[in-house]
Amino acid sequence: MMVICPRDAKGQRTAIASNRDLCMSLLYQIHGRACDTRPDSAPLPVIADKVFVSNLQLQAIIERIQALPMGQHVGHFLHYLQVEAGLATNTVLGYGRDLLGMLQFCDARSVKAVSQIDPVLIQAYMQHLAEGSRADTSIKRFLAAVRMFLRYCKLRGLIQDDLAMILDGPRIWQRLPTVCSKSQVCQLLDSPSPEDPFYLRDKAILELLYATGLRASELAGLSIQDLNLQIGYLRCIGKGGRERVIPVGQKAIDAVWQYLADLRPKLVGPASGHHLFLSRTGKPLSRIEVWRLVRKYALRAGMPRGLSTHTLRHCFATHLLAGGADLRSVQEMLGHVSINTTQIYTHVDHQRLREIHKRYHPRP
Repeated sequence: MMVICPRDAKGQRTAIASNRDLCMSLLYQIHGRACDTRPDSAPLPVIADKVFVSNLQLQAIIERIQALPMGQHVGHFLHYLQVEAGLATNTVLGYGRDLLGMLQFCDARSVKAVSQIDPVLIQAYMQHLAEGSRADTSIKRFLAAVRMFLRYCKLRGLIQDDLAMILDGPRIWQRLPTVCSKSQVCQLLDSPSPEDPFYLRDKAILELLYATGLRASELAGLSIQDLNLQIGYLRCIGKGGRERVIPVGQKAIDAVWQYLADLRPKLVGPASGHHLFLSRTGKPLSRIEVWRLVRKYALRAGMPRGLSTHTLRHCFATHLLAGGADLRSVQEMLGHVSINTTQIYTHVDHQRLREIHKRYHPRP
């Protein structure tokens, strides 16, 4: 794992840490606490373990990249994305995998320097991906990674021309999200049984996901302090570290209150801290655990196998728009930077489109 130490008095980075102890030390410094103390309210060892484990795959990719020509520049670029740009580890890992494939392609063709990369080479690699049955979406994602890397190289003076401006990728159909009907969502929300040992927690999670449109990672990251159930709002940190405040409906409020009063106190352990949703061992629920929980209840309710936490997010947006909510408000609640991302949900509401057609077409 790569953990970057703070800058010294001259503005230089100190040594890169590669062990859990230094990671722990830095986390304590970030949280403004002495390194040799551990308040019960902040289970930083758990945070350190998650940071350590989540970076192992990225470190492995970086090591493979740095063994190739141009690998040092790509390694610095990934480091920039993670530390300076603050992108999520999974996002940086995706960029790393895409750029690793490109470096291997370049190495096989004796392209050893960034200055040798040109649009012809990139188009050749895209053709190589297409011949390997890679989906257009995968090729477009690779192109996004290459564009960002080339912009980075231009800013660093490694190349003269802004090649990112002239690269063009495949045009792809925009895939409409899967959305369940309101009755199907109600069926899912009612699928936890009161006899289940974690009924109150699971019921609160399902209700909160549908009531707020949170991503699985956002829900897993909630702390008790993020909730203001008296007035019906919660605060979450979304992609890119952007904070937003979302209203919470009464059914979700009641479910969370009951979980906080009757079950969470029984789950609290040394690693719990202020995290809202806890596992049977008292540790904070992870994004994957939230996803598995939703899948379990979806199967129990007889829902489609592809249903996930993000399906509830799609349902949240589509049902709001179908009920008359304006697009800007839905965009704000979803945490979308661009309204174009939210716009897709207007195409999912087939009933609304039929009503518009019937109302305005001269021959309905």
